[in-house]
Amino acid sequence: MNTRFCLVRHGETDWNAEKRVQGQIDIGLNATGEAQARALADALHEHEFAAVYSSDLARAWRTACIAVQARKIAVSPAPTLRERHFGVLQGLTAAEAGMANPAAYRLHRERNPDFDYETGESLNRFADRVLTGLATLAQRHAGASVLAFTHGGVLDVVYRAATGRAIDVPRDFTLGNAALNWLDYSGGRWQLIAWADCRHLRAALDELPG
Repeated sequence: MNTRFCLVRHGETDWNAEKRVQGQIDIGLNATGEAQARALADALHEHEFAAVYSSDLARAWRTACIAVQARKIAVSPAPTLRERHFGVLQGLTAAEAGMANPAAYRLHRERNPDFDYETGESLNRFADRVLTGLATLAQRHAGASVLAFTHGGVLDVVYRAATGRAIDVPRDFTLGNAALNWLDYSGGRWQLIAWADCRHLRAALDELPG
């Protein structure tokens, strides 16, 4: 029996704009991210969901709360939807990481699946955490639709699972803030329905000052 997922990356943060590695550092939404979350409420209005889950990191949780505030459904925390822990590279831009820890940054760029950032999470371990967690939610809501708010790294793992891309090859797909990503899960298999739908965000950005 299929479970349909709508997976949504959190709205923009200042660190997203700065291209700074957030990982599990708890950064809140910026003004653009708040507007994106409000736009999600309109985009999701016509869809019914049996449950809503979110990463417990503030940027995802805030996005979820704004997006579903008009619905009579609670947001449930799902720590398995947290972003990957990037260890020694968290808080750094690419340029800063390359200077502060060139060996770690090289392994990061290579997507080495066993490298754990010295104090973080390897890609293999992260992917297992994400896919196991989502499979549990799918089993819990078999035959229904689930809305889940999460992070770019989580979406990266799920997209690869649905398309057969290896986790250690370069990314060639987008992971937009507050975009809608639709997938079906059944019998241990993912099927991609629609990816990176961000049509609802155009008006949201127009409302920002300046």
